[in-house]
Amino acid sequence: MPFLRGFLRCVAMAGAFVAIHAAAAPVINIGSMFDYLGSDRSTILKQIRNTGDSTAFVKVSVSEIVYGESGETEERPLDTQGLSAGGGVGLIASPMRLIVPAGGVQATRLLFRGERDVERHYRVRFIPVLPDAGDEFALEEGERQKYQEGLRAGVSVLTGYGAITIVRPAESRFDTRIERTAERFSVRNLGNSTIVLDGLMQCDAAQKECAAPMVRHVRPGGDVEFDKQAGPVVIFNLVEGNKQSAITIK
Repeated sequence: MPFLRGFLRCVAMAGAFVAIHAAAAPVINIGSMFDYLGSDRSTILKQIRNTGDSTAFVKVSVSEIVYGESGETEERPLDTQGLSAGGGVGLIASPMRLIVPAGGVQATRLLFRGERDVERHYRVRFIPVLPDAGDEFALEEGERQKYQEGLRAGVSVLTGYGAITIVRPAESRFDTRIERTAERFSVRNLGNSTIVLDGLMQCDAAQKECAAPMVRHVRPGGDVEFDKQAGPVVIFNLVEGNKQSAITIK
């Protein structure tokens, strides 16, 4: 497979990248914190950049986010071996080990397997690690020790990041309702897929003073409310899949 060949090439070149100097450390950038797998797609290519000055050895893990009736969340690790063998439902990252040279970029492909009857949410973590003997990074013992000693001489804290991947249903349906009362506005999602309120601001009547813009995700069956005392005008860009609409609520 192309991704496996690419990974093996990275392993073969690892010796050329592990030399680092004191105070060197990898710094990874995973791009967007939210990715959306539309009903017409089954894969996403996620690029990981290393803006630091030493090689980053990155492990990728995936867990499903399950929501309770009252909105609480639980993360459930996925059976990656079973999914790779074609069983079950879930999101696979391939490869799950990345060697990203300083100033370079590598990619992992997120592939969904199984029935897409409802929307599913996954947390994908990208964690820089110190390579250990016998792990899948396949470094020689001398290279591994040299990398660890050099990194510990500089910065020993490696920062990882988690992104959310939203897998939309095969038949996505959007139904956004805006409701007004004397005291508040509300935006309700009566569809079966998450909507995004992008650039969301609550402003005064003249729209000259506004709160800092933010992004809100509204899951199916969910809603977000706005108290008019905080501002009688609400502005946002409504994103429903590939469709975007500028919304002003007064």
